Amino acid sequence: MQSLQQKASEWSGVNAADAFAIDETNLFQKLGLQTFINLSTNFYTRIYDDEEEWFRSIFANSKKEEAIQNQYEFFVQRMRGPALYSERKGHPALIGRHRPFPVTHRAAERWLHHMEKALESTLDIDTYSKLRMMNFFRHTAYFLVAGDELKNQNQRVPCKHAASKPAAA
Repeated sequence: MQSLQQKASEWSGVNAADAFAIDETNLFQKLGLQTFINLSTNFYTRIYDDEEEWFRSIFANSKKEEAIQNQYEFFVQRMRGPALYSERKGHPALIGRHRPFPVTHRAAERWLHHMEKALESTLDIDTYSKLRMMNFFRHTAYFLVAGDELKNQNQRVPCKHAASKPAAA
């Protein structure tokens, strides 16, 4: 059975080494907090204005301002800045936190489309950093797809021990 990381590499077309090349440079130090705030604001403005209702509906129960804050704090933390996200919300646990959402291949591609456009339109991010970040985002999006598929498989597969246990009196 393939690991979630292996599936993410296969589906995203980004190998793990390229996805985690973001760790070779302190992107937080290089780009600064405001750049990550701007990136997340650009991204979520695109998300909430998306012309596809099926995609917008994924975010319908989220508040835009909170989504922006969650994202930029996670990005800052993941890209070697202060642990803003963990200090406020605990461990990122990406698969668990995305469990309520339909994280499909189609949704991942739409998410990535908006992230690529947000990266392009965010000033102060150099080409090298954009490439590193996009590789990480692409791999991570498909890591979440793999996690969602695993969740769905586990929901469909009945526990083989449940049928053999006597009912409690």
